[in-house]
Amino acid sequence: MSRGPRSAGARRDWGGDDSGAPILHVDMDAFFASVELIDRPELRGTPVIVGGQHRGVVLAATYEARASGVHSAMPMTRARVLCPQAVVISPDHDRYRDVSRAVMAILAEITPVLEPVSIDEAFLDVSGARRRLGPPAEIARRLRERIAAELHVPASVGVAATKFVAKLASSHAKPDGLLVIPAPATVSFLHSLPVGALWGVGERTAERLSRLAIQTVADLAHTPLPTLQQAVGRAGGQRLHDLSWGRDPRPVEPVRREKSIGHEQTFATNLTDRAELAAVLLDQAHRCAARLRTGELLAGGVAIKVRHADFTTLTRSRALEAPSDVAHQLYLTARELLAGMDLPRAGVRLLGLRCESLSDAATTAVQVRLDEDETGRRQAERAMDVIRQRYGVDSLTVGSLVRPTTTENAPGDIS
Repeated sequence: MSRGPRSAGARRDWGGDDSGAPILHVDMDAFFASVELIDRPELRGTPVIVGGQHRGVVLAATYEARASGVHSAMPMTRARVLCPQAVVISPDHDRYRDVSRAVMAILAEITPVLEPVSIDEAFLDVSGARRRLGPPAEIARRLRERIAAELHVPASVGVAATKFVAKLASSHAKPDGLLVIPAPATVSFLHSLPVGALWGVGERTAERLSRLAIQTVADLAHTPLPTLQQAVGRAGGQRLHDLSWGRDPRPVEPVRREKSIGHEQTFATNLTDRAELAAVLLDQAHRCAARLRTGELLAGGVAIKVRHADFTTLTRSRALEAPSDVAHQLYLTARELLAGMDLPRAGVRLLGLRCESLSDAATTAVQVRLDEDETGRRQAERAMDVIRQRYGVDSLTVGSLVRPTTTENAPGDIS
């Protein structure tokens, strides 16, 4: 869910000259909510929120819910107050990943110069596809039509000369739109936006800039560079100054490796029993291990996150003796980390497991020495992967796994 500042007065038509605009930013609209509506067409046009039923945060919301002030990362209790008529749906992260993979597969047919940046957005450089598929704007139009027809979810696309401007264009094209920013119009488009539209301008930076009477990108662009650097730092000032004039030399990077894979759960009722918490970690270890194997990755370390009832949040991490994609090894390490932490009497509100220091299994596996038991566990877990892919994620689980009935998946998988 994009929350970047947009200018109400910004033009929605900057012309159709896409000759110097080979970069596309494809951004799925309210992605999690849109996926949920595939099987619930009767809810289209109504406020829908995806997140924990009672606690946790908002993961996504339809535009009808956003009209009431609901936004991502908002506590669910607050969202229910703002939009009491909304239908709240618990997240299904496996389904979201499936649809995401289908979207990325469609994009990959256009060009190999594809850079996924999250589960629901990606950059494409279509310079090499022009002769075969036509100009960038036409490619963008066909992409949107195909995604809608085959996957039944909407996508907005920005077309521009740089990644930064293409991303801003897709944001201004929402919902379910297409916006082309011709290369000659880049500066005019940027200067029509609030300063918060620039990457790196959060609340604190915006406050510092406000003291210099900088409210818009145009204000920043015409501020002397030394003055800007004094306010936000030498490197930060230079970067913002370059962006304000449309300078963004970063290419679309086709290969992007996940830095970590994790899963979190917020509990409907605070958990105080260590056995229940251990069961949650075991479930999370199996989920993360399956994702590692799907991505042909190995984890070099494990971290856990524990949030107390008073929202105090603690993290602990440990390197593995050898990189692994076996749930049992991930779980043992996570359980040891949990055992070393003092838990409050009021209990634990959230628990998460994260795999870190990821490496390519194809090149790392030869260095890993596994005993017979570990090899057997990997083979068993791979067999489980096959069954789950065919019959669903809930079709099979390990016998020792006892999942607490009080847990909800919110916010769920975070990469």
